[in-house]
Amino acid sequence: MTVTDWLLDSDPAIRWQVMRDLLDEPADAVENERARVATEGWGAKILALQEPTGQWDGGVYDPAESRDPDAPGQPWSATHHTLVLFRELRPDPASAAARNAIDLVRENVTWDHGKQRYFDADDEPCVDGMVVAIGDYFGENVQGIVDRILDQQLDDGGWNCDAQIGSTRSSFHSTICVLEGLLQHEQSTGATADVTAARRRAEEYLLERRMLRRLSTGQIADPEWTLFSFPNRWYYDALRGLDYFRAAGLAPDPRLDEAIDLVESKRGADGRWLLENTHPGKVHFEMEKEGEASRWISLRALRVLDWFASGP
Repeated sequence: MTVTDWLLDSDPAIRWQVMRDLLDEPADAVENERARVATEGWGAKILALQEPTGQWDGGVYDPAESRDPDAPGQPWSATHHTLVLFRELRPDPASAAARNAIDLVRENVTWDHGKQRYFDADDEPCVDGMVVAIGDYFGENVQGIVDRILDQQLDDGGWNCDAQIGSTRSSFHSTICVLEGLLQHEQSTGATADVTAARRRAEEYLLERRMLRRLSTGQIADPEWTLFSFPNRWYYDALRGLDYFRAAGLAPDPRLDEAIDLVESKRGADGRWLLENTHPGKVHFEMEKEGEASRWISLRALRVLDWFASGP
């Protein structure tokens, strides 16, 4: 079985992106496959778990059940991170099943502490960025969050949730979450000078650091950023960063070379990539197993390499 056949022998969420990004199949065939995401496989499983309140697992950021202090990681089964994952599957945002789920969230779900409506968001850039990505993908009005995010950009070009407690240096984690949100905002509502300028500054923040390194010392800032994961949750890694640049349609930059070489070095003899890091915590169901060949990672790696090889 070829790598492409292996990728197609999977969930509709992967199949339709393979058809679009790797095979360049006709748009109607791609959309027909995409239409299945909300009614079959992982997408349907996620929607079936939504409660009449619009929530998942009884809470917004955390489940209703208290966290086990001895459990590794954090739970990923409450509403916010479930919606983050559902958007990653890229269902047709106009499908009846998706619209019903998002309508329930918009009309019923408020944040655990401040009681803001979900699509008015929290007040941390990383969470706000994720909510912008979700809201704009599904056609919700999140302009107020976008305006707040723009005001929170730090002098070095990125964002950091710890800015509220005095941090003046950006975080790769927060910055990639915001970048993905702002990109989705412009793709959904049209480019604007202020949002584009903010994205360019944040892209430069990543590029100056070669996607992996501290600006001050040149050392790799966190070894985990060299490990590829899906879902990423709120975590940064080099493949996630590269996939953002690909999705943004930017010309390949030589400052991406090291990260691209890292991706290529992890290709197995069978042409596949492994799932290296799953960010432990409670989940609704397991999609892939850590340490095994991953269709998600292989899809993202192949399309990033294709994009970079295409040149300016």
